[in-house]
Amino acid sequence: MPSIDKASDNGEMKQRQPEQELVCVTGAGGFIGSWVVKELLLRGYRVRGTARDPADRKNAHLLALEGAEERLTLCRADVLDYDGLRAAFRGCRGVFHVASPVSSDPNLVPVAVEGTKNVIRAAADAGVRRVVFTSSYGTVHMNPNRGPDAVLDESCWSDYDFCKNTGNLYCCAKMMAEITATEEAAKRGLELAVVVPSMTMGPMLQQTLNFSSSHVARYLTGAKPTYPNAVAAYTDVRDVARAHILVYEHPNARGRYLCIGAVLHRAHFLQLLGDLFSQYHITAKCEDDGKPMAKPYKFSNLRLRELGLEFTPLRESLYETVTCLQKKGHLPLPVVPITQKRAYL
Repeated sequence: MPSIDKASDNGEMKQRQPEQELVCVTGAGGFIGSWVVKELLLRGYRVRGTARDPADRKNAHLLALEGAEERLTLCRADVLDYDGLRAAFRGCRGVFHVASPVSSDPNLVPVAVEGTKNVIRAAADAGVRRVVFTSSYGTVHMNPNRGPDAVLDESCWSDYDFCKNTGNLYCCAKMMAEITATEEAAKRGLELAVVVPSMTMGPMLQQTLNFSSSHVARYLTGAKPTYPNAVAAYTDVRDVARAHILVYEHPNARGRYLCIGAVLHRAHFLQLLGDLFSQYHITAKCEDDGKPMAKPYKFSNLRLRELGLEFTPLRESLYETVTCLQKKGHLPLPVVPITQKRAYL
């Protein structure tokens, strides 16, 4: 079965065939990290995934992936542990830094910055040539001064003070982590590409519920009595994973790549859910904030499309999100009335 090791160098790396290049994925057991691992294995890479506890059952899904038995190892590492990261990166040509702390802890920003510094420094010291950093669209769209006709693209940045004053510490942390990654990579001569995904939909590989999937489930079960008068950007987790591999494999890919498939108002998002799963009592009331209905903003995903990424339609992504939640027991199956059942016969 796939091995769990401590990333020790036993000379195996020197004999590796070019088509089985070794790369490392931090946060391998998470929603996005799991799909990055899956895509890498499907493309023939040898993958070393990091986790705080590789033997934890929540990482078992990784060991069941196609190609995992031959080409996946899991090792213990934490972004705040430089030595553990350097050991994990030993022998790797590339690193996908997906791991990111998510909490409301006031120390989230300094922890994210320190963790990112450790990753970049450990990668450089271990001889890694290329790093792909997973950012967030929270680093680009949170700016109240952006005009209604402005196009959201890779040149945009969120307003740090606005994020801080509105309690969006995660956005603050991701902004500072991305800036840190860019500065540290430049100092150490590392090639760096940054993927900036929006709210990420699609099927889960892991058993534990992630934030965006929970977001969908709460609207379907009525746990959220109202929805905000707001727009949001969405993308499919499989597209996010493919984006990571595309920017890694294109030798001239540098800088930021905005990974957004669609932008729409929350009302339209819920209408789409209702069209697909009419049996659920989906949240139908909008919060009354006294403002006109927010309008979707323009965006550009041209940089990723030029690399060959084709974005999954949101309708398809939502359908697979919900069916996955059902299969994994996170969402009750809807009760179909008897009269409706007879109509199917």
